[in-house]
Amino acid sequence: MPRFFIDGTKPSPGDTVVLSEEDSRHIALSLRMKRGDAVTLCCGGTDFECVVTDTAGAVTVEVVSSSPSAGEPPYRATVFQAEVKGDKFDTVVQKAVELGASEIVPFVSSRCVSRPDPRDAEKKRKRRERIALEAAKQCGRGAVPSVCAAVTFDEAVALAAGSDLPLFCWEEATVPLRNVMKGAKPSSITVVIGPEGGFSAEEARIAAEAGLTPVSLGRRILRTETAAGAVLSALSYEYEI
Repeated sequence: MPRFFIDGTKPSPGDTVVLSEEDSRHIALSLRMKRGDAVTLCCGGTDFECVVTDTAGAVTVEVVSSSPSAGEPPYRATVFQAEVKGDKFDTVVQKAVELGASEIVPFVSSRCVSRPDPRDAEKKRKRRERIALEAAKQCGRGAVPSVCAAVTFDEAVALAAGSDLPLFCWEEATVPLRNVMKGAKPSSITVVIGPEGGFSAEEARIAAEAGLTPVSLGRRILRTETAAGAVLSALSYEYEI
């Protein structure tokens, strides 16, 4: 069934919802839906089963029922990903959304080759938001994960330290990820991933002193665009599947 995301206050059964111009155009012209057809609206982790009531101009639907989205994990995972070259970050966003991330936060560390240009930062962020939206639709999420503006390494560490399970992924760490996950019941998780050149020893020290747990992702050194997906998959296996 087609899924569309709405913002604002969650509707209730019996309410009528007017969809955006873009979604209306997609429903009426691309999907060629008509009155009485079923559609799912998603808002804040809740799925709303609806029927189309009007397709003339802005499409309107009536809410029939609601239920918690089966596509949302039982925890909130935020990925802090260092800026990377080319379109690798786009891949990180897409796969992180598919694997259950609730938020993606770019940051700049000492070994980042890619440095955000303030002149096109907002344009880049909006493109990444669009990628997150399309990925959320494709994989059946009940909420669209947010993609934030880039922050500094120190800001990323400070933000990441506030979760129930703050993970600092570092190739020189000696504690396996599975040891940290075992027995934990986190409602919030942060995953910090470095750039192509990894983190420096000084950055690892700063993160550990801030309260993050340096963890190893195994015997093989993963590419930066692979690491977040590996961690999110492990979290899903441990707490969700």
